[in-house]
Amino acid sequence: MRSRNQFFIVTLSALFAIFNVECAPQAGSIADKNIKDIFNTNPSVPTPSGGIGKIVQPDTGGPSIIGSISGKSNNCQCVVYYMCDPSTNSVTEPETFDGFGEIDIRFGNDDPVCELSVEKCCALNRTLTEVLNPKPLEQRPNRPTGCGIRNVNGLDFTLGSTTDDKSGFGEFPWTIALLRSGNATYFCAGSLIHPQVVMTAVHCVIGQQPGSFVARAGEWDSQTTKERLPYQEQSVQRIITHPNYKSRNVANDFALLILSQPFILGDHINVVCLPQQNASPAPGTSCFSSGWGKDVFGASGKYSAIMKRVPLPVVDFDTCQHQFRGTRLGPKFALDRSFMCAGGQRGVDTCQGDGGAPLACPIGIPSENRYQLSGMVAWGIGCNDDVPAAYANVALARSWIDDRLLENGLAISDYAV
Repeated sequence: MRSRNQFFIVTLSALFAIFNVECAPQAGSIADKNIKDIFNTNPSVPTPSGGIGKIVQPDTGGPSIIGSISGKSNNCQCVVYYMCDPSTNSVTEPETFDGFGEIDIRFGNDDPVCELSVEKCCALNRTLTEVLNPKPLEQRPNRPTGCGIRNVNGLDFTLGSTTDDKSGFGEFPWTIALLRSGNATYFCAGSLIHPQVVMTAVHCVIGQQPGSFVARAGEWDSQTTKERLPYQEQSVQRIITHPNYKSRNVANDFALLILSQPFILGDHINVVCLPQQNASPAPGTSCFSSGWGKDVFGASGKYSAIMKRVPLPVVDFDTCQHQFRGTRLGPKFALDRSFMCAGGQRGVDTCQGDGGAPLACPIGIPSENRYQLSGMVAWGIGCNDDVPAAYANVALARSWIDDRLLENGLAISDYAV
Protein backbone atom coordinates (compact mmCIF):
# COMPACT_ATOMS: atom_id res chain seq x y z
CA MET A 1 0.00 0.00 0.00
CA ARG A 2 2.99 2.24 0.40
CA SER A 3 5.87 3.31 -1.81
CA ARG A 4 9.38 1.91 -1.27
CA ASN A 5 10.79 5.23 -0.04
CA GLN A 6 8.39 5.11 2.84
CA PHE A 7 9.42 2.99 5.72
CA PHE A 8 9.28 -0.76 5.47
CA ILE A 9 6.14 -2.51 6.45
CA VAL A 10 5.46 -6.17 6.43
CA THR A 11 2.19 -7.87 6.36
CA LEU A 12 0.17 -10.97 6.07
CA SER A 13 -1.58 -13.02 3.75
CA ALA A 14 -1.75 -16.73 3.33
CA LEU A 15 -0.14 -14.99 2.41
CA PHE A 16 2.20 -12.89 4.21
CA ALA A 17 6.01 -12.98 3.97
CA ILE A 18 8.40 -10.10 4.06
CA PHE A 19 10.23 -7.95 1.59
CA ASN A 20 12.54 -9.30 -1.07
CA VAL A 21 16.15 -10.19 -0.46
CA GLU A 22 17.47 -7.01 -1.99
CA CYS A 23 15.79 -5.18 0.86
CA ALA A 24 17.17 -7.34 3.64
CA PRO A 25 19.95 -6.34 6.03
CA GLN A 26 23.34 -7.38 4.72
CA ALA A 27 26.87 -6.07 4.41
CA GLY A 28 28.00 -3.71 1.66
CA SER A 29 27.12 -0.28 0.30
CA ILE A 30 24.26 -1.53 -1.91
CA ALA A 31 22.60 -3.23 1.02
CA ASP A 32 23.06 -0.13 3.17
CA LYS A 33 21.30 1.94 0.51
CA ASN A 34 18.45 -0.57 0.33
CA ILE A 35 17.97 -0.41 4.08
CA LYS A 36 17.94 3.37 4.06
CA ASP A 37 15.47 3.47 1.16
CA ILE A 38 13.06 1.08 2.86
CA PHE A 39 13.20 2.26 6.44
CA ASN A 40 13.45 5.99 5.83
CA THR A 41 10.17 7.66 6.78
CA ASN A 42 8.95 10.36 4.43
CA PRO A 43 5.41 11.39 5.43
CA SER A 44 5.23 13.95 2.61
CA VAL A 45 5.15 11.21 -0.01
CA PRO A 46 1.52 10.51 -0.96
CA THR A 47 0.19 7.05 -0.26
CA PRO A 48 -1.08 5.20 -3.36
CA SER A 49 -4.80 4.57 -3.50
CA GLY A 50 -6.42 1.16 -3.41
CA GLY A 51 -6.46 -1.78 -1.05
CA ILE A 52 -6.83 -1.02 2.62
CA GLY A 53 -5.60 2.48 1.85
CA LYS A 54 -9.27 3.16 1.19
CA ILE A 55 -10.58 3.25 4.75
CA VAL A 56 -14.31 3.63 5.11
CA GLN A 57 -15.26 6.24 7.66
CA PRO A 58 -18.08 5.77 10.17
CA ASP A 59 -21.55 6.48 8.87
CA THR A 60 -23.97 8.26 11.15
CA GLY A 61 -27.04 6.32 10.11
CA GLY A 62 -28.26 3.17 11.79
CA PRO A 63 -28.42 -0.30 10.30
CA SER A 64 -30.53 -0.60 7.19
CA ILE A 65 -31.53 -2.98 4.45
CA ILE A 66 -28.85 -2.71 1.79
CA GLY A 67 -30.60 -4.02 -1.28
CA SER A 68 -32.45 -7.03 -2.58
CA ILE A 69 -31.78 -10.05 -4.74
CA SER A 70 -33.69 -13.19 -5.52
CA GLY A 71 -32.57 -16.57 -4.28
CA LYS A 72 -32.97 -19.80 -6.21
CA SER A 73 -36.32 -20.62 -4.68
CA ASN A 74 -37.38 -17.85 -2.32
CA ASN A 75 -37.02 -14.12 -2.47
CA CYS A 76 -34.54 -12.69 0.00
CA GLN A 77 -32.97 -9.38 0.85
CA CYS A 78 -29.33 -8.44 1.41
CA VAL A 79 -29.24 -7.15 4.97
CA VAL A 80 -26.52 -6.79 7.57
CA TYR A 81 -26.32 -10.06 9.47
CA TYR A 82 -27.67 -8.69 12.77
CA MET A 83 -30.88 -7.61 10.99
CA CYS A 84 -31.72 -11.18 10.04
CA ASP A 85 -33.29 -13.52 12.60
CA PRO A 86 -31.15 -16.68 12.80
CA SER A 87 -34.19 -18.77 13.71
CA THR A 88 -36.51 -20.03 11.01
CA ASN A 89 -39.17 -21.31 13.39
CA SER A 90 -39.63 -18.59 16.00
CA VAL A 91 -38.66 -15.03 16.86
CA THR A 92 -35.26 -14.85 18.58
CA GLU A 93 -35.08 -12.74 21.72
CA PRO A 94 -32.02 -10.46 22.16
CA GLU A 95 -29.14 -11.91 24.22
CA THR A 96 -30.65 -15.40 24.32
CA PHE A 97 -28.44 -16.85 21.58
CA ASP A 98 -24.74 -17.09 20.82
CA GLY A 99 -24.46 -16.12 17.15
CA PHE A 100 -25.95 -15.76 13.69
CA GLY A 101 -24.50 -18.86 12.07
CA GLU A 102 -22.52 -18.80 8.84
CA ILE A 103 -21.95 -15.92 6.45
CA ASP A 104 -20.71 -16.63 2.94
CA ILE A 105 -18.31 -13.87 1.88
CA ARG A 106 -17.76 -15.15 -1.64
CA PHE A 107 -18.20 -12.69 -4.45
CA GLY A 108 -19.48 -14.24 -7.66
CA ASN A 109 -22.46 -15.31 -9.70
CA ASP A 110 -22.77 -18.99 -8.83
CA ASP A 111 -25.07 -18.40 -5.84
CA PRO A 112 -26.99 -15.42 -4.47
CA VAL A 113 -24.41 -13.23 -2.83
CA CYS A 114 -24.47 -9.76 -1.34
CA GLU A 115 -22.26 -6.75 -1.89
CA LEU A 116 -20.69 -6.45 1.56
CA SER A 117 -18.91 -9.06 3.65
CA VAL A 118 -21.29 -8.45 6.57
CA GLU A 119 -24.46 -8.92 4.54
CA LYS A 120 -26.47 -12.08 4.11
CA CYS A 121 -29.40 -12.96 1.91
CA CYS A 122 -32.25 -13.02 4.41
CA ALA A 123 -35.71 -14.44 3.80
CA LEU A 124 -38.30 -11.67 3.80
CA ASN A 125 -40.15 -13.08 6.80
CA ARG A 126 -36.92 -13.11 8.86
CA THR A 127 -35.81 -9.53 8.14
CA LEU A 128 -35.78 -7.39 11.30
CA THR A 129 -36.24 -3.68 11.89
CA GLU A 130 -34.05 -3.48 15.01
CA VAL A 131 -30.56 -4.72 15.84
CA LEU A 132 -30.44 -8.23 17.29
CA ASN A 133 -27.61 -8.65 19.80
CA PRO A 134 -26.29 -12.08 20.84
CA LYS A 135 -25.33 -12.86 24.42
CA PRO A 136 -22.24 -10.82 25.48
CA LEU A 137 -19.13 -12.92 26.07
CA GLU A 138 -18.93 -11.94 29.73
CA GLN A 139 -22.34 -13.51 30.32
CA ARG A 140 -21.47 -16.85 28.79
CA PRO A 141 -20.63 -19.70 31.19
CA ASN A 142 -16.99 -20.66 31.76
CA ARG A 143 -15.74 -17.80 29.62
CA PRO A 144 -12.07 -17.01 30.45
CA THR A 145 -11.26 -13.39 31.21
CA GLY A 146 -8.18 -11.19 31.13
CA CYS A 147 -5.58 -10.58 28.45
CA GLY A 148 -4.96 -12.46 25.24
CA ILE A 149 -8.27 -14.30 24.78
CA ARG A 150 -8.68 -15.27 21.14
CA ASN A 151 -12.27 -15.48 19.90
CA VAL A 152 -11.68 -18.63 17.85
CA ASN A 153 -13.44 -18.39 14.46
CA GLY A 154 -14.69 -14.93 15.39
CA LEU A 155 -17.67 -13.28 17.10
CA ASP A 156 -21.28 -13.28 15.89
CA PHE A 157 -20.80 -15.52 12.85
CA THR A 158 -18.51 -18.01 11.17
CA LEU A 159 -17.16 -17.67 7.65
CA GLY A 160 -18.33 -20.09 5.01
CA SER A 161 -16.87 -21.03 1.62
CA THR A 162 -13.61 -19.27 2.31
CA THR A 163 -10.00 -20.09 3.01
CA ASP A 164 -8.27 -20.18 6.36
CA ASP A 165 -6.35 -16.98 5.63
CA LYS A 166 -9.24 -14.73 6.74
CA SER A 167 -9.72 -14.09 10.43
CA GLY A 168 -13.14 -14.09 12.00
CA PHE A 169 -14.69 -10.84 13.17
CA GLY A 170 -13.05 -10.00 16.52
CA GLU A 171 -10.93 -13.17 16.48
CA PHE A 172 -7.72 -11.32 17.41
CA PRO A 173 -9.10 -8.40 19.44
CA TRP A 174 -5.67 -6.91 20.17
CA THR A 175 -4.77 -6.21 16.52
CA ILE A 176 -4.50 -2.47 15.82
CA ALA A 177 -4.49 -0.60 12.50
CA LEU A 178 -2.36 2.56 12.34
CA LEU A 179 -3.82 5.21 10.03
CA ARG A 180 -2.57 8.57 8.88
CA SER A 181 -4.56 11.51 10.22
CA GLY A 182 -6.61 13.40 7.68
CA ASN A 183 -6.87 10.82 4.90
CA ALA A 184 -7.09 7.67 7.10
CA THR A 185 -4.66 5.69 4.94
CA TYR A 186 -3.31 2.54 6.50
CA PHE A 187 0.45 2.14 6.92
CA CYS A 188 1.25 -0.30 9.73
CA ALA A 189 -0.18 -2.50 12.46
CA GLY A 190 0.30 -2.89 16.19
CA SER A 191 -0.97 -4.67 19.30
CA LEU A 192 -2.99 -3.36 22.23
CA ILE A 193 -1.09 -4.21 25.43
CA HIS A 194 -2.94 -1.78 27.73
CA PRO A 195 -6.22 0.08 27.07
CA GLN A 196 -4.09 3.18 26.47
CA VAL A 197 -0.92 1.67 24.96
CA VAL A 198 -0.19 0.16 21.54
CA MET A 199 3.04 -1.72 20.85
CA THR A 200 4.42 -1.56 17.32
CA ALA A 201 7.72 -1.47 15.42
CA VAL A 202 10.05 1.52 15.55
CA HIS A 203 10.50 1.42 11.77
CA CYS A 204 6.77 2.18 11.45
CA VAL A 205 6.81 5.39 13.48
CA ILE A 206 10.36 6.73 13.38
CA GLY A 207 10.37 10.36 12.29
CA GLN A 208 6.63 10.75 12.74
CA GLN A 209 4.90 13.17 15.07
CA PRO A 210 2.25 11.91 17.53
CA GLY A 211 -0.50 13.94 15.90
CA SER A 212 0.19 12.61 12.41
CA PHE A 213 -1.58 9.27 12.84
CA VAL A 214 -4.23 7.46 14.89
CA ALA A 215 -4.72 3.96 16.26
CA ARG A 216 -7.86 2.03 15.34
CA ALA A 217 -9.07 -0.92 17.43
CA GLY A 218 -11.90 -3.31 16.61
CA GLU A 219 -11.46 -3.10 12.84
CA TRP A 220 -12.23 -6.15 10.69
CA ASP A 221 -13.39 -5.31 7.16
CA SER A 222 -11.88 -1.97 6.26
CA GLN A 223 -14.36 -1.38 3.45
CA THR A 224 -17.50 -1.31 5.58
CA THR A 225 -18.74 0.13 8.86
CA LYS A 226 -21.64 -2.29 9.14
CA GLU A 227 -20.16 -4.65 11.73
CA ARG A 228 -22.42 -4.93 14.79
CA LEU A 229 -19.66 -3.74 17.13
CA PRO A 230 -18.02 -0.54 15.82
CA TYR A 231 -14.32 0.18 15.77
CA GLN A 232 -12.80 2.86 17.98
CA GLU A 233 -10.05 5.37 17.22
CA GLN A 234 -7.67 7.23 19.51
CA SER A 235 -5.00 9.79 18.73
CA VAL A 236 -1.40 9.19 19.74
CA GLN A 237 -0.15 11.36 22.58
CA ARG A 238 3.42 10.11 22.86
CA ILE A 239 5.81 7.84 20.93
CA ILE A 240 8.45 5.95 22.91
CA THR A 241 11.16 4.09 20.99
CA HIS A 242 13.71 1.63 22.32
CA PRO A 243 17.04 3.40 23.03
CA ASN A 244 19.02 0.61 21.33
CA TYR A 245 17.11 0.65 18.07
CA LYS A 246 19.45 0.44 15.06
CA SER A 247 18.13 1.79 11.79
CA ARG A 248 20.66 -0.13 9.70
CA ASN A 249 19.31 -3.58 10.60
CA VAL A 250 16.20 -2.60 12.63
CA ALA A 251 17.55 -4.32 15.75
CA ASN A 252 15.52 -3.68 18.93
CA ASP A 253 12.53 -2.71 16.83
CA PHE A 254 10.27 -1.91 19.81
CA ALA A 255 8.02 1.15 20.10
CA LEU A 256 5.21 2.10 22.46
CA LEU A 257 2.39 4.47 21.56
CA ILE A 258 0.74 6.21 24.50
CA LEU A 259 -2.78 7.16 23.43
CA SER A 260 -4.65 10.31 24.36
CA GLN A 261 -7.48 8.25 25.86
CA PRO A 262 -7.88 4.54 26.63
CA PHE A 263 -9.94 2.29 24.39
CA ILE A 264 -13.14 0.92 25.87
CA LEU A 265 -12.57 -2.83 26.02
CA GLY A 266 -15.29 -5.15 24.79
CA ASP A 267 -15.94 -8.44 23.01
CA HIS A 268 -13.99 -7.30 19.92
CA ILE A 269 -11.36 -5.08 21.61
CA ASN A 270 -9.00 -6.47 24.24
CA VAL A 271 -5.35 -6.40 25.29
CA VAL A 272 -2.88 -9.17 24.53
CA CYS A 273 -0.70 -10.77 27.20
CA LEU A 274 3.05 -10.16 27.28
CA PRO A 275 5.73 -12.79 27.92
CA GLN A 276 8.01 -12.65 30.92
CA GLN A 277 11.50 -11.24 30.35
CA ASN A 278 13.52 -13.63 28.10
CA ALA A 279 10.67 -16.19 28.02
CA SER A 280 10.51 -16.86 24.29
CA PRO A 281 8.21 -19.59 22.91
CA ALA A 282 9.74 -23.01 22.21
CA PRO A 283 10.72 -23.88 18.63
CA GLY A 284 7.84 -25.49 16.80
CA THR A 285 5.17 -23.56 18.71
CA SER A 286 2.35 -22.69 16.32
CA CYS A 287 1.58 -18.95 16.50
CA PHE A 288 -0.63 -16.53 14.55
CA SER A 289 0.12 -13.25 12.84
CA SER A 290 -2.79 -11.00 11.90
CA GLY A 291 -3.22 -7.89 9.78
CA TRP A 292 -4.26 -6.46 6.43
CA GLY A 293 -1.15 -6.85 4.28
CA LYS A 294 -0.40 -7.95 0.75
CA ASP A 295 -0.65 -11.42 -0.73
CA VAL A 296 2.64 -11.06 -2.65
CA PHE A 297 5.47 -8.54 -2.56
CA GLY A 298 5.57 -5.48 -4.78
CA ALA A 299 3.18 -3.55 -6.99
CA SER A 300 1.34 -6.68 -8.12
CA GLY A 301 0.38 -7.57 -4.56
CA LYS A 302 -3.07 -6.79 -3.24
CA TYR A 303 -3.94 -5.64 0.25
CA SER A 304 -6.67 -7.41 2.12
CA ALA A 305 -9.83 -5.54 3.04
CA ILE A 306 -10.66 -8.17 5.68
CA MET A 307 -8.15 -8.88 8.44
CA LYS A 308 -6.11 -11.94 7.57
CA ARG A 309 -4.41 -14.47 9.76
CA VAL A 310 -1.51 -16.82 9.13
CA PRO A 311 -0.31 -19.72 11.29
CA LEU A 312 3.47 -19.72 11.74
CA PRO A 313 5.73 -22.14 13.62
CA VAL A 314 8.53 -20.69 15.75
CA VAL A 315 12.00 -21.48 14.37
CA ASP A 316 14.98 -21.68 16.71
CA PHE A 317 17.56 -18.91 16.38
CA ASP A 318 20.50 -20.94 15.08
CA THR A 319 18.44 -22.72 12.44
CA CYS A 320 17.01 -19.41 11.30
CA GLN A 321 20.44 -17.78 11.04
CA HIS A 322 21.72 -20.80 9.09
CA GLN A 323 18.86 -20.49 6.60
CA PHE A 324 19.44 -16.76 6.19
CA ARG A 325 23.10 -17.49 5.41
CA GLY A 326 21.96 -19.66 2.52
CA THR A 327 20.33 -16.64 0.86
CA ARG A 328 21.92 -13.55 -0.69
CA LEU A 329 22.73 -12.38 2.81
CA GLY A 330 25.77 -14.62 2.55
CA PRO A 331 27.54 -17.16 4.78
CA LYS A 332 28.81 -14.55 7.25
CA PHE A 333 25.45 -12.96 8.00
CA ALA A 334 24.84 -12.53 11.74
CA LEU A 335 21.23 -12.30 12.89
CA ASP A 336 20.83 -9.77 15.68
CA ARG A 337 19.85 -11.36 18.98
CA SER A 338 16.88 -8.99 19.33
CA PHE A 339 15.02 -11.06 16.73
CA MET A 340 13.16 -14.34 16.85
CA CYS A 341 12.07 -16.27 13.78
CA ALA A 342 8.89 -17.92 12.56
CA GLY A 343 7.56 -19.40 9.35
CA GLY A 344 9.57 -21.14 6.66
CA GLN A 345 6.72 -22.94 4.90
CA ARG A 346 6.39 -21.99 1.25
CA GLY A 347 3.21 -20.07 0.56
CA VAL A 348 2.51 -19.32 4.25
CA ASP A 349 4.21 -16.18 5.50
CA THR A 350 4.00 -12.51 6.42
CA CYS A 351 4.59 -9.94 3.67
CA GLN A 352 4.60 -6.26 2.71
CA GLY A 353 2.16 -3.91 4.41
CA ASP A 354 2.01 -4.64 8.14
CA GLY A 355 5.17 -3.72 9.97
CA GLY A 356 4.58 -4.09 13.69
CA ALA A 357 1.83 -6.68 13.22
CA PRO A 358 1.56 -9.16 16.10
CA LEU A 359 2.95 -12.67 16.24
CA ALA A 360 0.80 -14.13 19.01
CA CYS A 361 1.63 -17.51 20.56
CA PRO A 362 -0.60 -19.69 22.76
CA ILE A 363 -0.03 -19.93 26.51
CA GLY A 364 -1.72 -21.61 29.44
CA ILE A 365 -4.55 -24.12 29.26
CA PRO A 366 -5.47 -24.84 25.60
CA SER A 367 -9.20 -24.57 26.35
CA GLU A 368 -8.75 -20.91 27.34
CA ASN A 369 -7.38 -19.95 23.91
CA ARG A 370 -5.07 -17.41 25.56
CA TYR A 371 -2.21 -15.81 23.62
CA GLN A 372 0.83 -13.64 24.31
CA LEU A 373 2.60 -11.16 22.05
CA SER A 374 5.82 -13.04 21.33
CA GLY A 375 6.94 -11.12 18.25
CA MET A 376 6.26 -8.24 15.87
CA VAL A 377 6.68 -8.34 12.10
CA ALA A 378 10.08 -6.85 11.27
CA TRP A 379 11.79 -8.10 8.08
CA GLY A 380 12.47 -11.10 5.87
CA ILE A 381 13.63 -12.46 2.54
CA GLY A 382 11.02 -12.40 -0.20
CA CYS A 383 7.41 -13.47 0.33
CA ASN A 384 5.93 -16.92 0.66
CA ASP A 385 9.17 -18.84 0.26
CA ASP A 386 10.74 -21.46 2.53
CA VAL A 387 12.96 -19.10 4.55
CA PRO A 388 11.67 -17.96 7.98
CA ALA A 389 11.03 -14.29 8.70
CA ALA A 390 12.52 -12.18 11.49
CA TYR A 391 10.28 -10.80 14.23
CA ALA A 392 11.18 -8.39 17.02
CA ASN A 393 11.44 -10.64 20.10
CA VAL A 394 9.08 -9.02 22.61
CA ALA A 395 10.29 -11.17 25.52
CA LEU A 396 13.64 -9.36 25.38
CA ALA A 397 11.92 -6.01 25.94
CA ARG A 398 9.49 -6.92 28.74
CA SER A 399 11.44 -5.11 31.49
CA TRP A 400 11.81 -2.05 29.28
CA ILE A 401 8.06 -2.08 28.57
CA ASP A 402 7.20 -2.34 32.28
CA ASP A 403 9.48 0.56 33.15
CA ARG A 404 8.04 2.81 30.43
CA LEU A 405 4.44 2.17 31.47
CA LEU A 406 5.18 2.78 35.14
CA GLU A 407 6.96 6.03 34.25
CA ASN A 408 3.76 7.16 32.53
CA GLY A 409 1.56 6.23 35.47
CA LEU A 410 0.04 3.18 33.75
CA ALA A 411 -0.56 -0.19 35.36
CA ILE A 412 1.35 -3.21 34.07
CA SER A 413 -1.21 -5.72 35.32
CA ASP A 414 -3.38 -5.58 32.17
CA TYR A 415 -1.02 -7.71 30.10
CA ALA A 416 0.06 -10.04 32.92
CA VAL A 417 -1.27 -13.59 32.97
